[in-house]
Amino acid sequence: MTEQVADDLPACSIERSLQVLGERWTLLVLREVFAGRHRFAEIRATLDIAPNLLSARLKTLVAAGVLEARPYQEPGSRQRHSYHLTPAGWDLRLVLGALQQWGDVHRPRTVGPSSSRRSKSGQSVHVAFVNDDGVEVPTRDVEFVLNKP
Repeated sequence: MTEQVADDLPACSIERSLQVLGERWTLLVLREVFAGRHRFAEIRATLDIAPNLLSARLKTLVAAGVLEARPYQEPGSRQRHSYHLTPAGWDLRLVLGALQQWGDVHRPRTVGPSSSRRSKSGQSVHVAFVNDDGVEVPTRDVEFVLNKP
């Protein structure tokens, strides 16, 4: 991914986000990193993704500051990289949770969800819009309002 100066970036936050996250495999790669798989071979084996696609997705995520590549070397092997979430990457947990929640509701499996969202204390959680007072706002009551330049 080539770096862009601020004036060259699209005005829309969604469009800018999709420049990094818009490929199908990208969010699945992130799901695997969140699950604790940090090495290329682990991610590839779990996703059954072509090596060139995985390499491209990882390069995009590193260039965008979502993942950082850390070198490691097994005895007798060449140096490789493991991939770890940056603060920007950790913030994407909300996006993945929202996609998972949407899929559970609107694209459910007959056997039920493959995983659930829980707090560290074990309470079930869901993704929602919350106002400045901490009160949940129903999705249908939320508008996206264009800001004037």
